[in-house]
Amino acid sequence: MDKILAQLDGLLDRYDELQELMSDPEVIQDTDRYLKLSKEEGSMREVVAAYQNYKKTKADLDEAESVLRESKDEDLEELAKEELAELRPELEQLEDQIKVLMLPKDPNDDKNIIMEIRGAAGGDEASLFAADLLSMYMKYAERQGWKLEIIDENPTEVGGYKEVAVMITGDSVYSKLKYESGAHRVQRVPVTESAGRVHTSTATVGVMPEYDEVDLKLDPKDIRTDVYRSSGAGGQHINKTSSAVRMTHIPTNIVVTMQDQRSQQQNRVKAMQILTARVYDYYESQNESEYAEKRKTAVGTGDRSERIRTYNYPQNRVTDHRIGLSLNKLDRIMNGDLGEIIDALVVADQAKKLESIGE
Repeated sequence: MDKILAQLDGLLDRYDELQELMSDPEVIQDTDRYLKLSKEEGSMREVVAAYQNYKKTKADLDEAESVLRESKDEDLEELAKEELAELRPELEQLEDQIKVLMLPKDPNDDKNIIMEIRGAAGGDEASLFAADLLSMYMKYAERQGWKLEIIDENPTEVGGYKEVAVMITGDSVYSKLKYESGAHRVQRVPVTESAGRVHTSTATVGVMPEYDEVDLKLDPKDIRTDVYRSSGAGGQHINKTSSAVRMTHIPTNIVVTMQDQRSQQQNRVKAMQILTARVYDYYESQNESEYAEKRKTAVGTGDRSERIRTYNYPQNRVTDHRIGLSLNKLDRIMNGDLGEIIDALVVADQAKKLESIGE
């Protein structure tokens, strides 16, 4: 804790400096600089408040201990004992809070995401489950005040999806949905099952941060772009114009096709967004095992072939296998009430990080 407290003293000095700078008329007139300083100040505010509270509580505790050591007044001693009984657990709680707040932040936590959901094992039932997962994330996004936009889809005849890609934008989307990457398993009686037997199917979810050009700039020479006529419903506009776009990142052989937007330019923009996210995700996954081993902070491996969660409809139960959490409220979870699961995953992740610090 001493090492953390030393860091916090330096952080407090920087926070005071930021407050002074942000009240400087010259800085206020420089919009870009003011916004940059404001963002830095905002990122420090919570830990500074906790540290200031910690310092006050520690001072009060030291004073109470001093009274207990030096006073010969029984009433004062009794008051000091009562105060210590309250302050000691409060100080421990503040220490734990500060440790969590001082953990290294995932640089992607503030980013928007591109989520890809694919029906996997189970044929039509897997595609229907993919659609159910999309509905669940749509409702969760609505609860969070986020915006969800379908940017690519490959529907099936039964009303499901072979695959569907969405962009979710809002406040700290990646920080909450990054744990959703993996294989999701469903156990239920399919609507097509006449004998009433429970089937097991799977769908995979991939969550990728949306990267700006500043984060990852793809070399145009590495991208091959083909345009062609869109297929499917859409009338004469789709049949007569080459609005669909296929982009191939040659070094990784990652291919993105986009034909859902109305113009070729719109399709190019969306295709580039998805391609950038997929390429970055590809390079990150190349070092994933080394990265996870080094930090020892991963909740599960994040491998998309890994079964991370089971949705059991007959028992109205959802189980997250990474943390051993089972909740008998599948109906509420499929209605977007994912908060309890995500909060538990965040806490488990923080606990692993704290363990690694202690090693």
